[in-house]
Amino acid sequence: MAAGVMADGDGGAGWVDEFVLALAARGATDRWVGQQRSWLGELLAFAQVPVWEVGPGDVDGWLAAARDRGAGTVTRGQMAQAVYRFYAFVEARHGRLVREVTGGPVPRPVDEFNRPRRLARVGVRIPPSAGEVEALFGAWRASLPHTLGRGFLVAARDYVAASLWRRVGLRINETVRLEVGDWYPQVGAHGVLHVRWGKGARGSGPRQRLVPAIDGVDRLLAWWLAEVRPQFGDGPAGGRAVLLPSRRRAPGGGWGAACAVTLRQGLAGAVARWLPAWSGRLTPHPLRHFCATHLYEQGLGLEAVGALLGHVWLSTTARYVHVPAERIEWCWREANARVAGRLLGPDPYAAAGRL
Repeated sequence: MAAGVMADGDGGAGWVDEFVLALAARGATDRWVGQQRSWLGELLAFAQVPVWEVGPGDVDGWLAAARDRGAGTVTRGQMAQAVYRFYAFVEARHGRLVREVTGGPVPRPVDEFNRPRRLARVGVRIPPSAGEVEALFGAWRASLPHTLGRGFLVAARDYVAASLWRRVGLRINETVRLEVGDWYPQVGAHGVLHVRWGKGARGSGPRQRLVPAIDGVDRLLAWWLAEVRPQFGDGPAGGRAVLLPSRRRAPGGGWGAACAVTLRQGLAGAVARWLPAWSGRLTPHPLRHFCATHLYEQGLGLEAVGALLGHVWLSTTARYVHVPAERIEWCWREANARVAGRLLGPDPYAAAGRL
């Protein structure tokens, strides 16, 4: 089939079909597979050359055109990664044929100059200090009893959502899809939330996990479900009702889930009012970083923090933990004190009377 692809004049489009079929076979979602195929088709249409003749300049021009159309930095990085992944596939599956027919290697159009730099945005996500976060949520919590009418329900909902990001590091899309029945208060010491729509790796589909309701989340959910959620009036006792409702009813009756944009706006409004120094900067994801950092400083190990946040790799969790310089200095002093104690402490032989 590979020889036919190069001989039939389709420019290697058949290899794109093979590539996306391999992604689907691995378990990637249809949406993610379709996006990869769309981007690769765009690149080939832009370059107007066969797959084995696409060069870095073609990718540069394609990404620049995407930027001019309004594609953001993250999107362009994902586009470049799709191309990089595809050419790794071509090298693995058809590299020998390309060398035999063209006399050269499989091209690498994503190189060290246009490859996306994943760590370039890490600094933006450094969270505020514990004192700043406590001041924000303290003022937000104190304002709730003074919010009148239906505004109270919305303000309380937004406060609960942001508290889940802050205390147990839920992703915003995981939060949106929570249902009342996902809360199991009798499981474990604090109860657990069943996160059914956790983020999967590279489009592999949702990855489920159980999130223990630590750091006061058990009390928060008990208050929300006993005193506030019933005021929406859609009978959530059956468990299928959304945990955080919208202000609009769903087509089939009952309340639909509050969308991610709505919850983001709720947090943004609270930050602008009670933590203005972080206005426009404190979004749900930095609160997830704050959760990781806070729990790590409280003594939770990286592995436990990663399991709570739904990470597969500890290297990912390590990027979420921002250790203050003061703590590094303290750990340095403690480590040196332990070393000095071992070197300069009482001689065990002398203590035993052997000298």
